[in-house]
Amino acid sequence: MLKWLAPLIVFGLVVFVHELGHFLAAKFMRVYAPVFAFGWGRRLWGFRRGETDYRISWFPVGGFVAMATKDSDSVSAIEGGVDVNAAPDEKEIQGHQRGFNPIPFDPEALKPFGPKPVPPERWVESKPLWGKLLILSAGVIMNALLAVGVGIGGVMAYGRTFGGQFATVEPNMTAVIDSVVPGMPAAIAGMRAGDSIVTVAGKPVTSWAAVVSEVAGSPGVPVEVSVVHRDGTSDRLVITPEAVRADSQSNRMIGRMGVFSAQHLRHEPATFGQAISDGLVITGRMGTEVVRVVKGLFTGAVSVKQLGGPLRIAQVSYEVAKTGLEPLLVLIAFLSMNLAVLNLLPIPVLDGGQILVRLIEAAKGSALSERTQEYLMRFGVLVILALFVLVNFNDIVSFLS
Repeated sequence: MLKWLAPLIVFGLVVFVHELGHFLAAKFMRVYAPVFAFGWGRRLWGFRRGETDYRISWFPVGGFVAMATKDSDSVSAIEGGVDVNAAPDEKEIQGHQRGFNPIPFDPEALKPFGPKPVPPERWVESKPLWGKLLILSAGVIMNALLAVGVGIGGVMAYGRTFGGQFATVEPNMTAVIDSVVPGMPAAIAGMRAGDSIVTVAGKPVTSWAAVVSEVAGSPGVPVEVSVVHRDGTSDRLVITPEAVRADSQSNRMIGRMGVFSAQHLRHEPATFGQAISDGLVITGRMGTEVVRVVKGLFTGAVSVKQLGGPLRIAQVSYEVAKTGLEPLLVLIAFLSMNLAVLNLLPIPVLDGGQILVRLIEAAKGSALSERTQEYLMRFGVLVILALFVLVNFNDIVSFLS
């Protein structure tokens, strides 16, 4: 179940929150929004409340919002096949729409649930510039708020080391042994899993990094190691670290005694104020990393082969979920910031491209021609399709290899 549930939670949540932002902003601006869907594609089940049909679609990942525009049918194929200006067909008038849970025809409702046309003042185009920009940017804002919220909650729950590589306090493993390699010096000397290392060569150690540093500096040289066993008893062990090469490129020798510490992270508790500050910093670092990668794609510093799509997200979600809730929350926050930043790119169809069009129209003093908007939409769709093919090709190659 985890293999299927983890990707649905991760990918579904960040896209759903994005669309929820657009929906709430549309409602605030009194734009007619007849459909708010969890998932993509045709309707499977739902209920109509007020003027909106809240539905679950057949592919339960993400979501979409259908909003009234002068030319709603031009984007209906992209946003779930809903033309809000279309009148119900004969089957709908007879009492049902396609799906397992039908929507009855309402003679008092606006299209597409009834015969009444959508008033022009309920179109997106009728709203002031600030209202249009609010609706278009609300998804990005919600993704950023999700990342910040996860960051603050994660710091409160797991301490200031929450956030992985984006954490404000570097995760520092305590000097507790997780496992001992049989036949290595530590095992021969009597060290066991669960022991806490107190001193190495007479020097107090409070972190795993300090243990590694002291042992590495004594290849083939006996050192005294003080430990506290799991049962509370203490012991002094004399261990001769095995001399190994530091790396394949040099002849420098370092000491290794054959112990690992992989699960014992020092918990750095945080106040609520620190959690808010850390959550904002973590989110900022995530956003900066996404911008760095996008910039690298344009400059050639980052290869397009590194881009991943839904398959890779699903694989990473599953692998991360197996390690625990904390890293899964970090992944959700990072993907949410990915979606926020990428949606601001000035590509038609994406929020950033639509924001740019609205700003151009405001500076121009009139709307772009229908032909121009159609060409821009087609260009945006081609770009998105090309990107979709690329990332899925990368995913398939990665999966096969």
